[in-house]
Amino acid sequence: MIDLRSDTVTKPTEAMRKAAYTAEVGDDVYEEDPTVNRLEERAAELLGKEKALFVTSGTQGNQIAALTHCRPGDEVILEANSHIYVYEVAGFSALANVQSRPIIGNRGAMDPEDVKHAIRSENIHFPTTSLICMENTHNLAGGAILPIENMQAIYKVAKDNNMNVHLDGARLFNASVASGISVKEYAKHADSVQFCLSKGLGAPVGSIIAGTEEFINKARKWRKMLGGGLRQVGIIAGPGLVALEENVDRLIEDHVNAKILADGLANIDGIIVENQVETNIIIVNVKNTGHTPESFVTALKEQGILAGVFGKETVRFVTHYDVSREDIDKTLAVIEGTVPM
Repeated sequence: MIDLRSDTVTKPTEAMRKAAYTAEVGDDVYEEDPTVNRLEERAAELLGKEKALFVTSGTQGNQIAALTHCRPGDEVILEANSHIYVYEVAGFSALANVQSRPIIGNRGAMDPEDVKHAIRSENIHFPTTSLICMENTHNLAGGAILPIENMQAIYKVAKDNNMNVHLDGARLFNASVASGISVKEYAKHADSVQFCLSKGLGAPVGSIIAGTEEFINKARKWRKMLGGGLRQVGIIAGPGLVALEENVDRLIEDHVNAKILADGLANIDGIIVENQVETNIIIVNVKNTGHTPESFVTALKEQGILAGVFGKETVRFVTHYDVSREDIDKTLAVIEGTVPM
């Protein structure tokens, strides 16, 4: 099977398996796991933050950020199609007891003026706006990269109003490799940052959150409450170190493959590529193929290609470490034979 459903499906490399096997370990709740400590130190250094914390997933990292930054009854501004708002089981409301205030963006980027006007004034009837969240790259916008100028402007709005900013950077390294802007530069425009070691970086599990030492010290306690206080976790942190050391620069290969796939799909009658492909995600509209997204995906699966239903008319393809150029060529050949009715 050629699996283009998501970059979450990658298998750990041989180097990652070896790193897991040979990892020096200790009890991480006591902060005694040397492999985790090295991973957290390396992540903090890359992001230009004081301290970092290993968490089990990007969702857990985002939830911990809300719990750490906010108080119950606060309000959080975020983009209307953000992963936090759409795909995290209403965790902000259920766990942090905060209200989300979604703003419709353009390719995932909120207008700074819209953000400014969404901040609540002091009024007995209103919640306190305490946090702004951004997502880079933006999943539902097709892996779109937030312009650095947009992030700068929103961060300024936040600071002018004594508020914090959290960056859901699940695929931040994709944004960095594609744009040439360092992850440290992106992270300058957020008080806390989350990024996934899985997805494009290819580790089997885990994410990082980073911020000030005070923020991380508080976040560590929230992680414990959420059941994320693990023990000899070096066996999964080791592959995360390999991901940061070996799999960042190669993300460009995924972006090139995505562009080749998108260009090929755009030349197939009936298929419309809906997004501007900047990183590793392609969203296609299949309404003119005679298929529903469900029947299109089923037809591909029968011929060894996995893709994901992404809307009432759309299908998503995601390139990653385990998808080669040859896989892209085969996928295009299969789709060419699948679309005509």
